[in-house]
Amino acid sequence: MRVVSPAARSGAPIGGCHSTRARSVSEVGAYRAHEGWRKAGWARSVPEVGANRAHSGSGSRETEAMGAVHPTITQGIAEWIGRQQMFIVATAPLDADGRVNVSPKGLDTLRVLDECTLAYLDLTGSGAETIAHVRENGRITLMWSAFAGPPRIVRVHGRGEVIALDDARAAGLFPDLPGARAVILVHAERISDSCGYSVPLYSFDGQRTRLLDWARSKGDDELVAYRRSKNSASIDGLPALP
Repeated sequence: MRVVSPAARSGAPIGGCHSTRARSVSEVGAYRAHEGWRKAGWARSVPEVGANRAHSGSGSRETEAMGAVHPTITQGIAEWIGRQQMFIVATAPLDADGRVNVSPKGLDTLRVLDECTLAYLDLTGSGAETIAHVRENGRITLMWSAFAGPPRIVRVHGRGEVIALDDARAAGLFPDLPGARAVILVHAERISDSCGYSVPLYSFDGQRTRLLDWARSKGDDELVAYRRSKNSASIDGLPALP
């Protein structure tokens, strides 16, 4: 995977992802439309990027500085993210009494689009907290933790955007997974890592398919009715899915 310099994209933040809080969402689509975005290796799946283990080994030392704030999602960070089997999404409402939401994610649902943008496929579940919070205030944090190999935690703080599955910016990014309901774009504002020395070691046995099996058994019409019943608002009453 090759990291493209921010200066190589029209309108890209020269000072890094954190240098602006209001990147135009059209930048993502414009860059993705450029022939070079796939040659650069962006928007690769977790299994694809994870293949790098065959070359470097899962226990090799990382070359990125630890406990640092990074100007962009560098090649090393992107490849490390690709080797993790799950990520965590955190959001919160503006109301001080509102409930913070933290959701673990897995399966083939995450893409690094460029040095300042990620996207993940949002699947139907019993709640829609992330969608409601992002639509209200845009704040979102993604986190990865190494459960094997050298300890490390990576966080991306940014601004989220909920886009429809048929949005041109989502075209071709993800497999056609049953139960998909939206795509969350994350425009990174702060990329950092820390040691993760207290995170335990776990062995990865495989991805669970229960959610996909459940959605497949429901069918499209039942899923629409389910989302209308369960996903129209957050637990604090914020609008989520229409």
